[in-house]
Amino acid sequence: MRIGVLAASSVANPDVIAPVSAFAAIAYPDVDLVFHPQCHANDGHFAGSDAVRAAAFLQYANDPAFDAIWFLRGGYGSNRILSTIMPQLGAAARTKAYLGYSDVGFLLGALYARRIGHPAHGPMCADIRRTQGDQTVARALGWMARRDRTALEPALDNRPSAAFNLSILTALIGTPYLPDLADHVLIVEEVSEAMYAVDRMLFTLGNATQLRSVAGVRLGAVSAVKDNEPAWNEPLDDMMTRWCRDLGVPYLGRARIGHVQDNWVVPFGVA
Repeated sequence: MRIGVLAASSVANPDVIAPVSAFAAIAYPDVDLVFHPQCHANDGHFAGSDAVRAAAFLQYANDPAFDAIWFLRGGYGSNRILSTIMPQLGAAARTKAYLGYSDVGFLLGALYARRIGHPAHGPMCADIRRTQGDQTVARALGWMARRDRTALEPALDNRPSAAFNLSILTALIGTPYLPDLADHVLIVEEVSEAMYAVDRMLFTLGNATQLRSVAGVRLGAVSAVKDNEPAWNEPLDDMMTRWCRDLGVPYLGRARIGHVQDNWVVPFGVA
């Protein structure tokens, strides 16, 4: 299997290329990881200019020699290339798996909205740097190369699902890039925000008319929480229950996804 790796968002950390390549060579010898030269590009905040990142994505997505596209890391910026890449995706792009999370949710959502390929929320190359990151990366490679169901978020059932970072989801609401999630279990996670900011994003979720037909909502990890001044005293599950009640859908409990080592794969649609 041939997997193309690129960075669609923030300036990449190419120091992870060597350990990820070494791990894949030993644990998944049937996988050929091909890192796009764009992974080394730098344009201020971004891993190359918008044009460079869009060209790299289109090159790999439209190349039938690649079976999947895996993202090096997130950050910010994949939304800036959507209007360029979406109209130019050809037949080869429709057969691939696309795996990432965080800012890459912009791309995953846009692809799923147009039913292009097989997008999935799951670990990226940069996760090799986490404690026990080899296990995290193994879930990504296992799913892409072998459709290993042990890599999947344990709570998935026969209903279609989709997973997003909460910041990305709220930015997608009201745009043509948010897919139709009717009857889907929606899973959200967040990182590096104060609790008041999480609650503010949940307000958007709880009042989004585009989400009123979801089957329910699960919550992944809310990690690296910033200090709240004054202190926040409402538990996360109470917040989720309250905003899901406003949305008119059930809160279904916790899920094992997020900006943590315990990040499992959620294919968009039915796994």
